[in-house]
Amino acid sequence: MAVILVVEDDIFIRENAQWMIEDLGHGTLPACNLAGALAHLSAPGEIDALFVDIRLDRLTQGGYDVADQAVRMRPGLRVLYTSGSTLTDEMSDLFVGGGQFLQKPYSADQLETSVGALLH
Repeated sequence: MAVILVVEDDIFIRENAQWMIEDLGHGTLPACNLAGALAHLSAPGEIDALFVDIRLDRLTQGGYDVADQAVRMRPGLRVLYTSGSTLTDEMSDLFVGGGQFLQKPYSADQLETSVGALLH
């Protein structure tokens, strides 16, 4: 299955997302910030998708910065953005990597649907 880099600053949300993704049969790589994400992206090994919180480190652009650098480092990387904020046109205009969106809080079924759409 796929390997998904999960970038979320809230440890409980990150671990929950990892468990749900792993229950779908995918591998995960955890990161809590841009530096952690870049460490994974710089290392050899497969990364098929990025699951990233838009307001990473409580910064409005935090998740966008991670996604922009990730797609530059790994062209073709697919990105699933997540946020507790309602999606706006201004938010989606900044999406890269196929830019899918999953509203928090999400259920395991919603995550499964989003990850499936992202990877196919």
